[in-house]
Amino acid sequence: MYLHLQSVFIIFVVGSVWSHKNVSELKFPPWFKFGAATAAYQIEGGWNISDKSPSIWDVFTHESPGMISDGGAGDEACDSYRLWREDVKIVADLGLDFYRFSISWPRLLPSGFPDRISSAGRRYYSELIDGLLAAGVEPVVTVYHWDLPQSLQDLGGWTNPLISDWFADYARVVFSLYADRVKTWITINEPVIYCDASYTMGVAPKVQSPEIGLYLCKKHALIAHAKAWRIYDKEFKPKYHGKVSLSNLIMWFEPDDDGEEEVAELARQYGGGMYSHPIYSKEGGWPPAIEQLIAKRSLEQGYPRSRLPAFTEHEIQLTRGTYDFYGLNYYTARLTRRARSGERIGIWPFSGISELNITFTTRPEWKKAPPFWFYIYPEGLRHLMTWLRDQYGDMEFFITETGVSDYDGRLHDVDRVEYYQKHLEQVLLSIHEDHVNVTGFTAWTLMDDFEWIDGYRSKFGLYAVDFSDQQRRRTPRTSAVYYRNVVHTGSITPPKYSPYSDNGVTNKIFSCTNLYSLIITVYYVLDFQNC
Repeated sequence: MYLHLQSVFIIFVVGSVWSHKNVSELKFPPWFKFGAATAAYQIEGGWNISDKSPSIWDVFTHESPGMISDGGAGDEACDSYRLWREDVKIVADLGLDFYRFSISWPRLLPSGFPDRISSAGRRYYSELIDGLLAAGVEPVVTVYHWDLPQSLQDLGGWTNPLISDWFADYARVVFSLYADRVKTWITINEPVIYCDASYTMGVAPKVQSPEIGLYLCKKHALIAHAKAWRIYDKEFKPKYHGKVSLSNLIMWFEPDDDGEEEVAELARQYGGGMYSHPIYSKEGGWPPAIEQLIAKRSLEQGYPRSRLPAFTEHEIQLTRGTYDFYGLNYYTARLTRRARSGERIGIWPFSGISELNITFTTRPEWKKAPPFWFYIYPEGLRHLMTWLRDQYGDMEFFITETGVSDYDGRLHDVDRVEYYQKHLEQVLLSIHEDHVNVTGFTAWTLMDDFEWIDGYRSKFGLYAVDFSDQQRRRTPRTSAVYYRNVVHTGSITPPKYSPYSDNGVTNKIFSCTNLYSLIITVYYVLDFQNC
């Protein structure tokens, strides 16, 4: 292969030449796995293809387009229902160890119940799984990612205690169909979003109930996860030896300069403990400090009992210990202190934190990213894993999401490269200095998608998607090249390559696979015109 060197020099690297010298010398262990994630409603499209029934997001976006920043919907999205082979190709191009995707409940079970399994839905996910395995990529499957069948929402959705049985029945179908090929499962993704955010903001399913519905949803989500985990553990694990857990989105909290550690810890117990303590603690049930506080507030408000439904002893035993690893989604952090008179309290998506009378702020040096809630604090990821380990003991941590968005969709996305580099640095420090058992890292997201109430405005993708193109052309960004290098080398030190331009240099880098693999440890400025 012939390369024309526009700038004829190659600088061989001896040691590290970037700022964090010691960390740059660290590498990920050979067993560490890298992947990327998507979710069904956000990429599949095909919202009414075959016998798929409407989800809560189909209904919400069609009936309330004004609540989406750009008025968009996931009707077509990335058209991955039709273009799944393109998704497998770009996953393989990145060299990923795994690809995390979700199954659409209303696509697989149109009625929401297992009385009828869609043959089209069954085939779609089976072909996707087989395609990934053929490409040497492990499928990591999320059973539920915020796309409840509308038919079940009409029966009360996550506020109906029977939802835990409905979900368990659905999960059993999914396991029955795919457990022979899928070894890593996420039962539920981010219950804090579809409980806390949904029932306080009134987004899908457009039910506002911050004092009652929010807490019913929390409890039922945890019990639903537990029932699904126990089904797998009893019926499928002995044969297939897979792992199952849920993914929790947790924000890191620490005291501001005038704050108290006690206040920050209360916020952590609410934001992280409520979806962790019932599963990962030795005693089970709600975090005691939170349970006592909400009971006290409920009585003060005139309720005859706590608005937070208690776990029965049977439910404590059912839920406790239902994990094989800790699935962690991390994006942002806040500073805490006791609220003063008239100050704003509560914070998205943990709006229930208004119960705690805490004010939340950020540091001036934390970079702001879109959307409105996003401030970048990489160290929070390391602090959070240490806190979880200290709270619940040594266990396997699997980072199931992190990433950053922008609104301009530029291809030379240096801010995203920096975000991943700095967060991966914190993971390395967690492994090598804190001795936390972190086994995997998942980039959110593989490609631009429908980002819920932010529509198509937020661009999180390693690959840009042209939503004006009928073929939804996927184009690798600079961050994709960087992440590919991390996957192949286990090092977070970025190679230097020609700045992205519209002449397609990133595509040329990907087309030079063999040569690129040879020179990834070399800083270079190359013209790939003749590659």
